[in-house]
Amino acid sequence: MNELDEAHKRVLGLQLPTDPRWVNMAEMDLTEILTDHAYCEQKAATSCITLIQQYPEKVEMVEELAPIVTEEWGHFRLVLAEMKKRNLILGRQRKDEYVNALMKFQKKDGAWEDRLVEKLLVFALIEARSCERFRLLSLHISDEELKDFYYKFMVAEAAHYKLFIKLAKKYSSEEKVAKRWKEYLDFEEKMLKTLEVRGDRMH
Repeated sequence: MNELDEAHKRVLGLQLPTDPRWVNMAEMDLTEILTDHAYCEQKAATSCITLIQQYPEKVEMVEELAPIVTEEWGHFRLVLAEMKKRNLILGRQRKDEYVNALMKFQKKDGAWEDRLVEKLLVFALIEARSCERFRLLSLHISDEELKDFYYKFMVAEAAHYKLFIKLAKKYSSEEKVAKRWKEYLDFEEKMLKTLEVRGDRMH
């Protein structure tokens, strides 16, 4: 792991870097990776809407997430526009084993507010891993236009990750959030080692 990777790990907390083969695998079929990316953005927007619907009384969270909904849907449209420019057709949505595994690890019991914190930490981890993947694409994909394209997404995902962590700390103690976040990071490290490295998946 080089110095840049170490710095990125300190910022995001991720315990395991993405397999170095992933970028080369992803760029072998841009239709597949851009399709998966598009649906990731769509699901991010939908997830924020769901949180707002479930917790409308959390006024600060609603105010923070409302513009994220717009931003994520805008990202979905940006990916669609990039595909159209390249004469690529959006494929069908596919199963996301990474996100499904995180959802299984998420605690479903406890107080209503504890369940909110669990959801916020899952979203934070998805954004952190997306940020790491976008950074790799911005550095190593051979298509120069896509390098710039993914750099902008990297910056956005980093901000979203920080926001979800901030909101988790607002609705729980910093100590409890830090403990549970470490558990999520440890779980994600072990889980990634069991998943096949696939170039048609963003996660």
